[in-house]
Amino acid sequence: MAGHSKWANIKHRKGKADLKKGKIFSRVAKEIISSVKLGGPDPKSNSRLRLALQKARLANMPSENIERNIHKASSADQGDYHEITYELYGYQGVGIIVDVMTDNKNRISSEMRIATNKRGGTIATPGSVAFNFDRKGIIQILKNGIEEDPLFLASLEAGAEDIDVGDEHYFIITDPAHLYEVRDALQQTGFTPESAELEMIPKITIECDSEAMKENLALIDWIEELEDVDAVYHNMRIE
Repeated sequence: MAGHSKWANIKHRKGKADLKKGKIFSRVAKEIISSVKLGGPDPKSNSRLRLALQKARLANMPSENIERNIHKASSADQGDYHEITYELYGYQGVGIIVDVMTDNKNRISSEMRIATNKRGGTIATPGSVAFNFDRKGIIQILKNGIEEDPLFLASLEAGAEDIDVGDEHYFIITDPAHLYEVRDALQQTGFTPESAELEMIPKITIECDSEAMKENLALIDWIEELEDVDAVYHNMRIE
């Protein structure tokens, strides 16, 4: 279980959108509404809602916002949300994965076409890009004086697969099914995760020339700004 920088290089681009609190709250709100519509408003009997509420608390969403979204899900005027994954090819063969949650499939489809028309790239057939990525659980912990060795041992004992050391954070990588189990174990050991999310990690990264990198980042930035986009991942190597 040795640290590596591959995931952190990919993560920092996605972080640009995730740091916007309004975007985070919007994503969590949609997950709460979708969960209530599918399984009801009682988290005791709705495991999907329990996970959404855990995310809301990790994001420091106010309790009144949480209650408002649970109530909103019962409204006849509230549409259903759909989870969609778009796969794209950027410049010089870079793969891009876009996770979407939307109540209007036609709108996001149109917005994705506009993005590629304006910034380049092509929308790929399902599976043609995703096979180059693995979905993993990622627990993010601020360094803040935390030594690597104790966290390494605690993560290993909790069942984590790997640990990545960034400039300001540790990234604990888990099997998707064990994400919250590992997070809870680390909390009980005294560590405080900033977030615990399912992410896409590239199996290999692609090195581009400076012009292609610039164009790919412009495309990614455009897509990240779309209201229905939750996360964008790519396999472009960024030093």
